[in-house]
Amino acid sequence: MVSNLVGAQSPRILVVPDGVDHPLWGEVVDFVRALGVTLDEWQWAVLRAALLRTPDLKRWAAFTVGVCCPRQNGKNAILEIRELVGAFLLGEKLLIHTAHLADTSKEGFRRLDDLIDANEWLSAQVKHIWRTNGHESIEFRNGNRIRFRTRTRGGGRGFAGSPVFFDEPMFLPEISMGSILPVMSAQPDPQAWYTGSAVDQEIHEDGVVFARVRKRALSGDHDRLAYFEWSLDYLAPDEVPAAVMDDPASAAETNPAYGARIMADYIVAEGRELDERTRAVERFGVGDWPSTDSLSSVLDLAKWAKLEDGKSRMVDPVCIAFSVNPNRSYGTISAAGKRRDGNSHVEVIDRRPGTGWMSGRLVELDRSQTPIMVVCDSMDAAASLIPEIEQAGVQVRKTTTAEYKQGCGIFFDAVEQMTTRHLGTTELDSAVKTAGLRRIGDAWVWSQKDSKGDIAPLVSCTLALWGLSVQPGSVYEDRGLLVMGG
Repeated sequence: MVSNLVGAQSPRILVVPDGVDHPLWGEVVDFVRALGVTLDEWQWAVLRAALLRTPDLKRWAAFTVGVCCPRQNGKNAILEIRELVGAFLLGEKLLIHTAHLADTSKEGFRRLDDLIDANEWLSAQVKHIWRTNGHESIEFRNGNRIRFRTRTRGGGRGFAGSPVFFDEPMFLPEISMGSILPVMSAQPDPQAWYTGSAVDQEIHEDGVVFARVRKRALSGDHDRLAYFEWSLDYLAPDEVPAAVMDDPASAAETNPAYGARIMADYIVAEGRELDERTRAVERFGVGDWPSTDSLSSVLDLAKWAKLEDGKSRMVDPVCIAFSVNPNRSYGTISAAGKRRDGNSHVEVIDRRPGTGWMSGRLVELDRSQTPIMVVCDSMDAAASLIPEIEQAGVQVRKTTTAEYKQGCGIFFDAVEQMTTRHLGTTELDSAVKTAGLRRIGDAWVWSQKDSKGDIAPLVSCTLALWGLSVQPGSVYEDRGLLVMGG
């Protein structure tokens, strides 16, 4: 397929802060050319806007820089140049590049390492490069450093530097922001970068931080903000007609590298392989962006945080439960068990896209862990899997509405009375923070429909704790609360 179209160099959503060119802008241009790097027009525009200074030249015109663009268009090239310019020309002492996965962080390091290695004159300015997994870092002879970090709950503590780069902020938990962003608080001229693609809250459970940056661009809150977004003008991915996505002009509008690095025939071939929702998000930039409103959790989040114990372990017996979110994009298997100190422990064992994997995994767990019960709520989206699971030899305990209400109460009380522990994993933390509830008479249950994220991890942990709590001989059985039967 031949197309004369080229990618749009100007984005659909554009915010450029008031400011003046950096006094060293000419040197930046010369530096990039000396590297042998050819930037696209749009990449130059992002870099130039990000380096604008306030009219008095005392600070960056943009404290926040956001770039939202479909994948493989060249966002990383901008980061590489900005990092090198900061360390080599701008006197920034410590630049911190963060990614959600160790492999992603390492890949960013390798690209920069290769670029330095390809330029002997720049290599001569490097004092040392650390290539140890998890500790990748580049130090120049001028003392300035670039560090690559995987985002963790505590990652960033103990460091002080700027700018900070949040690569792939579709996967950026609030708790990671709390540990990383303050590293800039004492810096004289801080700057935060967010470079990624559109957030689909069905998949990206930690996209609220990036959504807040975007909301500022849309709402007119442009104070010290630079934002660039290539996307079709639709409110949700399910609203994009297939005919629009089949139009080469749509691909050119949303992919600035179209016709240069991303070819028209590839877009066509890719379109045959992707479902329409994924295609709208990943190639045409139409996100299902999460709400950025403040969340009021049903559970006491301060108590929940205190219940985290990364070394917590279960002892026999254990109960296993499973749940699937309403659109069936993710399934979760969780477990609950007692600890040696008598408190309970809840844990997400496995969470993956789709549901096809769940039956086999449950069979494996049933054989290896011999749980007292495998539980699923009879009204859960996962209930459709029960016949297949039972045919494979695993007996499933189906909870009634009354039992599900009881389980939610048991989980709530365990948090309030601080008698349970958890590992502090992102998927369960996110579910706890975004869970909504549905009233049933004088009680309530977790409601997938009324939640702001995927709460299957919380639902399955609740069901597992219920199964553990109502086993024969438990306090609930003694009180006459054990209800057998599905």
